[in-house]
Amino acid sequence: MKYKVTLNGKTYEVEVEHGKAVLLDEYEALAPAPAAAAPTAAPVAAPAAAPAPAAPVNLAAGETVAAPMPGNILRVEVNQGDTVKAGQLLVVLEAMKMENEIVAPKDGTIAQVVTSKGAVVDTGSPLVIIA
Repeated sequence: MKYKVTLNGKTYEVEVEHGKAVLLDEYEALAPAPAAAAPTAAPVAAPAAAPAPAAPVNLAAGETVAAPMPGNILRVEVNQGDTVKAGQLLVVLEAMKMENEIVAPKDGTIAQVVTSKGAVVDTGSPLVIIA
């Protein structure tokens, strides 16, 4: 399995197999957005509406950015037609109570946003397609 770990301002891409780990890539991390203060009393929230069904995925439109692990989409930071740079934040994925920043692997234009806020995704699910 491949993981991206951010530690002390650097992001490490690591591949882990049974009994060993291999560093695949290392690069400067983007500064994380400041976290909102947690409320002291937890208000009771109404159940969230089910996300709308996703549009058909056109994989031929470019490079697919896939979910590295199963989780819930907290935020989608880009829209179709946006120009992005390598390392730019695309999606925030919550997995095991941790927010994981999914970033652009290359410069390009967003050809399609496949996921939406509140969606539940599996490992390998397409999130964004970059042309």
